[in-house]
Amino acid sequence: MTHKLIRQAETNLPTRFGTFKMIGYAEESDNPMPHLAMVSTQTDLTKPVLVRIHSECMTGDVFGSLRCDCGEQLDQSMMMTGKDGGVVIYLRQEGRGIGLINKMKAYNLQDQGLNTAEANVHLGFEIDERDYSIAIEILRDLGVTSVLLMTNNPDKLESLKKSGVEVLGRVPIEIKPHQENLDYLQTKQNLMGHLLDISK
Repeated sequence: MTHKLIRQAETNLPTRFGTFKMIGYAEESDNPMPHLAMVSTQTDLTKPVLVRIHSECMTGDVFGSLRCDCGEQLDQSMMMTGKDGGVVIYLRQEGRGIGLINKMKAYNLQDQGLNTAEANVHLGFEIDERDYSIAIEILRDLGVTSVLLMTNNPDKLESLKKSGVEVLGRVPIEIKPHQENLDYLQTKQNLMGHLLDISK
């Protein structure tokens, strides 16, 4: 998919994980929800870069939802990149690309017995509607040519490998499951092929 993302604004952002340059990307300057690149000030962009491509999850990232592992993955990514250098790309693809309202509807369906994949399909969507070409475009703008990719998702790995960005390796980002997200993580492992090690 072709985008016309433009680097609209950037600023330094001190966080509890370290100091980052926060860069906002959007096609239009008045877009209220730009994609973001959080570039640790420890990063040497001319060398292989530790990268996390994180899709927005307001429930997990902001409100600490236990239905998923998103918030903990984001924290771990920020901690690792803040310490040793790296980039966290934050894509506005809430709910695996179906949006927050539909994600809330999917949660209701999961409470009735469907798994996370079945719920998306029941609502008329693909299991995963995300588009990683946005992240690839951002990496190119940053001048990143080779990465160590923090992910458990084989689709992200494949998208980057096809893009021409050199993937030197995968850095697992597994969060210890708990009762509230065990079914969700098992579905990601067993049905969606995520590279997890969760016992049935």
